[in-house]
Amino acid sequence: MRLSEISIRNFRRLEDVRFELDDEATLLVGPNNSGKTSATAVFRCFLGKRAFSVHDFSVTRAQEMRAFGAAEGAGRLPRIELDLWFAVDPDSVGYARSFPLLPRLSADLDRLGLRLAFGVRDADELRGEFDSYSPAVDGVRSRDLPQFLALGNNLRRHFQTRYYSITEHESQPDPPEISPEEGKKLLHTLLRVDFVDAQRMIDDADTSRSNKLSDAFAGFYTRNLEQAEARAAATEVIEANNSRLTEHYGEQFRPLIETIRGLGVPSVNDREIRIISSLSPEAALRGNTDLLYVDAARGHELPELYNGLGFKNLIYMAVQARDYQSQWMRTAEDRSLIQLLFIEEPEVHLHAQVQQVFIQNVQKVLKECARSAGEPALVPQVIITTHSSHIVNTVDFAKVRYFRRCPLAGETGLQGVLNASEVVSLKSFRPAGEAGEPSPGQSGAIEFLKRYMRLTHCDLFFADAAILVEGAAERLLVPAMVPKVAGRLSSAYLTLLEVGGAHAGKFDGLLEFLRIPYLVIADLDSAEPSGSHAACRGDLPGAVTSNPTLRRLLGKSTVAELLALGPKEKTDPQKGRRVAFQSGVAVAEGTATLTMIPRTLEEAIAYENFPLLRSGDVSLGGNDPLPQPLEDAYQEIYQRIRSQGFKKVDFALSLLAGPDVWVPPAYITEALEWLSGRLSAEPALAHPAGAGGGNGAG
Repeated sequence: MRLSEISIRNFRRLEDVRFELDDEATLLVGPNNSGKTSATAVFRCFLGKRAFSVHDFSVTRAQEMRAFGAAEGAGRLPRIELDLWFAVDPDSVGYARSFPLLPRLSADLDRLGLRLAFGVRDADELRGEFDSYSPAVDGVRSRDLPQFLALGNNLRRHFQTRYYSITEHESQPDPPEISPEEGKKLLHTLLRVDFVDAQRMIDDADTSRSNKLSDAFAGFYTRNLEQAEARAAATEVIEANNSRLTEHYGEQFRPLIETIRGLGVPSVNDREIRIISSLSPEAALRGNTDLLYVDAARGHELPELYNGLGFKNLIYMAVQARDYQSQWMRTAEDRSLIQLLFIEEPEVHLHAQVQQVFIQNVQKVLKECARSAGEPALVPQVIITTHSSHIVNTVDFAKVRYFRRCPLAGETGLQGVLNASEVVSLKSFRPAGEAGEPSPGQSGAIEFLKRYMRLTHCDLFFADAAILVEGAAERLLVPAMVPKVAGRLSSAYLTLLEVGGAHAGKFDGLLEFLRIPYLVIADLDSAEPSGSHAACRGDLPGAVTSNPTLRRLLGKSTVAELLALGPKEKTDPQKGRRVAFQSGVAVAEGTATLTMIPRTLEEAIAYENFPLLRSGDVSLGGNDPLPQPLEDAYQEIYQRIRSQGFKKVDFALSLLAGPDVWVPPAYITEALEWLSGRLSAEPALAHPAGAGGGNGAG
């Protein structure tokens, strides 16, 4: 039996999301404040020890609650809902335990659903108490319902969790309800949830906010003593030491006891005073042991303090994961059929190489634990929330669930704050947006994307926007251009992808699928209209473009057609895409003016910074000065950059190392300004420190 899918409604950012879970490990990824933490927190509230807060209701639902005082009836009060969908085998031993989810005969015997709904207990009672707290005067109240529910335990008194059996084809507004007692029992029967928290605070100090590794081992040992054979062995060892310590105490405390006797205490009718050792197996480990790092060859020992936080973090997560799994497996009666293990932000303090093997290793630990216990099938399903591109790069696309910010239902998203989130499964990604199995061409594109992202450790899944460039020179220079022309982008999370001249189109489908705004910065690549389409100057009559990205994304093949395109024709608002390429540059010198059409980034920089070429502040290499007439200078620049001796990366590095007086080309300036405006309209530039609670929680 496995938890196959979950739906979350009205909880923080998650107004209405639904996504599948992998049988082994599922990765939740996305930018800050996109809903990943909320997806974990809703399980803490329904199945963990965290109580719901009135601030857990989504923005829209909070508005409905504020209107409660003026509304009639109880129907306007919202509920937070979590739907759990289970994939079951009707022939399995545990199938009978899920029978309460079958209120009637159904054809879907291999897929059962349980709904948890946190809502008002008695709306009339709530209204009466709220009226006393904040009476309406001329139809106006001094306080609203959320303020009332935030006081003391008002929310807990008036709201409760209800349980429902649900099916895929349920047509009733409220499916069959299960009694609270039976619902709790059924939930416990089906699912156990444990959390390896993001805020682990690994330290060697004994503070309220820190966790010592030795304490983690102590906790594991204490719970291990719940097994009779383990407790018996520990008790035998501890009792032997208790006897020796009691003899030792008798010798050491004899003078003190004799002194006490001299005071007449105890009297002749009283019992004797005796000091004994009463260590228990739990107390012997907790608070009385230290974790050491030992160099066995040299006999050198170091305390817990003297090892790196990353090493401690890795050990701590492994101990906690195995401890939770062991507790689940050792449950003697009514063991939950499924264990769901959340691991939040495992990358904390871990260097890149460890992050890359983390998921593989944690799965290995869990499977080995199950095998050693003789229960190979008892392996938890793991949900990992992460901001690490290194972790994402090690798993198959099918395991990734991407959280993205979106507008509330009915809003455009181009005005105001993006208060909601949606979740997409990379398992359903098709480059051409088609349903069903991918075609051979689609499969090739998917494999290319997977290989590219693994090789480059791309952080695309955590970015606010992406910029696709063709080569190394653009990769070096575009980040330097951003603060020059679009400073607000410096506070956004951008990812820069070097994709070559032919592969930008392969990312088009993925970026549209993820709904990440992006730029494609391409070269005009003017070529002769006939023959072998050899490279030519951009002003050659009839010139075509040899750049497949421009032909594919813009549907134009000649230079004249491309140069005639305006900003609207270069932009696709639905996809959030802007295509940028070189355009004519009016170069003036003295009384002469000439429009030069660059075919590459390097030419565009040269023409835009023509006076700096004359002065020598920008160099194309070589010591020969540019010829004086503009037409001759145009041809000379074109030929130098086209020559085999011209090194694009060296040119880029010389710009970065020289005086910061050069200006970015106009076509890149316009594109970056567009991207800045796009992100400003979607307010994705605000990233508060930490993805905390409330409606904006990550």
